[in-house]
Amino acid sequence: MLLYFLRHGEATTSGDDWSRTLTGEGANRIRAEAAVLKALDVRPDAIFTSPLPRAVQTAEIVAEVLVPEVAVVQREELAPGASLGDLQHVLEGRAADESVLLVGHEPDFSSIVGALISSASARIELKKGGLALVETDLPVAQGSGKLRWLVEPALLLTT
Repeated sequence: MLLYFLRHGEATTSGDDWSRTLTGEGANRIRAEAAVLKALDVRPDAIFTSPLPRAVQTAEIVAEVLVPEVAVVQREELAPGASLGDLQHVLEGRAADESVLLVGHEPDFSSIVGALISSASARIELKKGGLALVETDLPVAQGSGKLRWLVEPALLLTT
């Protein structure tokens, strides 16, 4: 299975954490990143997102550009505090040959990706709009994955 971990774009700083939305610039940057991903032929079979507005907006922009026929599905398991066990719940019933785009938050995604690619406690840094691609077997487990990409948003925007 291919798992794309995308951190949401730049969000407003006002309001509580559960209601913040993308800034105009954040939405524009995500749209530009999605165009690069399309050129790289990234076509996820499923898109799951945290239910927080900034993540939902990020997922919807990416879906519109990459795979408009794929519905964005909000999953509570991807809200802040997500873990490797939560990821396993999200992936239940998925086929091993699928690719799945996940949109969520830090520090959760760095911890989950680190757990997937290491039997120890590895950690990566996923900036806003950053993307990691992990190839893994199902069910997901500590050390079951291989890191294929870790891309900073600035690199996607200059490609």
